[in-house]
Amino acid sequence: MQFKLPFKGSQDEGVARIKQLLEEHRAQITEKAAVSKEEWSGNVLSFAFDLEGKHIEGTVTVRDNEFDVYAKLPLALRLFEGTIERMIEAEAKKMVL
Repeated sequence: MQFKLPFKGSQDEGVARIKQLLEEHRAQITEKAAVSKEEWSGNVLSFAFDLEGKHIEGTVTVRDNEFDVYAKLPLALRLFEGTIERMIEAEAKKMVL
């Protein structure tokens, strides 16, 4: 699954915003998923987690005015790729990205 999320701001502002959101929502995240990887390399966040027995990994690349999201979904979730993308976009809008 790959898609872009627009936001208003520079690359540095985007990285700071994601880091802030992860910290603010850490308890909620770990309540639902077992996070096994969360590493930054410059403007790229590499992540991996297990959710309801399914392993998901990917990257978020922060650019000026957009986030490029890539996630490798297990076969069972690929059928719902469009729905998952729309849910992520809706949540991102709530967070004012």
